[in-house]
Amino acid sequence: MDNFATTETNQENSADTKAPEATRKVFIKTYGCQMNVYDSDRMNDALTTDGYAPTQNMEEADLVILNTCHIREKAAEKVYSELGRIRKLKEDKAKDGKQMMVSVAGCVAQAEGAEISRRAPVVDLVVGPQSYHRLPELLNRASNGSKVVETEFDIQEKFKHLATPSKEAVRKRGVTAFVTVQEGCDKFCTFCVVPYTRGAEVSRSVEQIVSETKRLAAAGVREVTLLGQNVNGWHGAGSDGREWGLGELLFELAKIDGIDRLRYTTSHPRDMDDALIAAHRDLDILMPYLHLPVQSGADSVLKAMNRKHTRDDYFRLLDRIREARPDIALSGDFIVGFPGETDQDFADTMDLIERVKYGSAFSFKFSPRPGTPGALMEDQVEEAVKSERLAALQGLLSQQQKDFNASLVGKTIDVLFEKQGRQEGQMAGRSPWLQPVHVAAPAQLFGEIASVKVVAAGANSLEGELV
Repeated sequence: MDNFATTETNQENSADTKAPEATRKVFIKTYGCQMNVYDSDRMNDALTTDGYAPTQNMEEADLVILNTCHIREKAAEKVYSELGRIRKLKEDKAKDGKQMMVSVAGCVAQAEGAEISRRAPVVDLVVGPQSYHRLPELLNRASNGSKVVETEFDIQEKFKHLATPSKEAVRKRGVTAFVTVQEGCDKFCTFCVVPYTRGAEVSRSVEQIVSETKRLAAAGVREVTLLGQNVNGWHGAGSDGREWGLGELLFELAKIDGIDRLRYTTSHPRDMDDALIAAHRDLDILMPYLHLPVQSGADSVLKAMNRKHTRDDYFRLLDRIREARPDIALSGDFIVGFPGETDQDFADTMDLIERVKYGSAFSFKFSPRPGTPGALMEDQVEEAVKSERLAALQGLLSQQQKDFNASLVGKTIDVLFEKQGRQEGQMAGRSPWLQPVHVAAPAQLFGEIASVKVVAAGANSLEGELV
């Protein structure tokens, strides 16, 4: 898997839905990618039907869930550090005669398993990404004093039993939503832990995806982002009896009333087929923004990473995509300091970035992930060299992002308004290219798409005026 298009974040549950019968409160802390955000929402949905109400205050929670990410170095240690703070809180509540249950979920849970229970006795339940639909049952077992560890792989079962959010829950989450269409990865890039924590590639059915998207549209969602560890590897039986790829699925979703914008992430260059490129050409509803990680611009590094494409393959693919959608903006992921990366290899990566000109990108120093081939490779690059290269690479990417944002000044663009801005009388939304846009506008524009003239550009956002 390539890294999802986010920096590493801690996102607390955004839902605030309370079932009338709710007597207990759950606090979910979400680390990492959009897939984890989606999974946290599904956990909230499952727990709401079991009498829990979401809270953003850990101190008042009866249940605390850490939904973890294993992509970054020392991810597990961060979890144990957080559990140390939670242990003190749980002990304080116990002194007052109150119970707090603690669960570790996500990819660290999958990777560490019973080791979490051994190192952190405060944890009552360890649950991997494929068992969230069983949360109420697993919590019931753990409430009897048993330490429960559930890390079996069964993605199809998870897809079959995902909790359905209420219209109220969807509305409180906003006018944009994620829909998981695929999980797992078969690519086995040598730096990546995902095949070991999320399992093999499994695609959700067309019926399930369309049904969920229609429910979201009925609840007021205007923009849907399709998620997968290798999202453009999605495939499923279509209504015409043929096997569809992501391109055909996007054409089908574009027919749903109320959905005005579609996006998807994260893609692999090897799975950008003709139908998907045609969708970018023919569907105005598909936003002109593509996260297409390359990771390195050096063929020797790409081979060591097991990417199974070359830099020239990537260039030729981008030529086809840009011919189909000339206004598309590219985003990517880069890893510097992969084992064996030479000065010339790094120069090749900088050359690739110069030629592509990214609208945004995410970049990281190589960090060995336990259990991956990359962790065992010789010729590990010195930390100081990694830091120097990363600084140079990020400087170039940052300038390209500023240049792209500045190129929009004076142009009129469509903005989907998602929330109130930081200033009074201001609304914030997203451009077609995913930049935040701040506009002096009435609150009534929430959930609407309006024409905005861009008057200023910052490093990460735009300012505009209503047309």
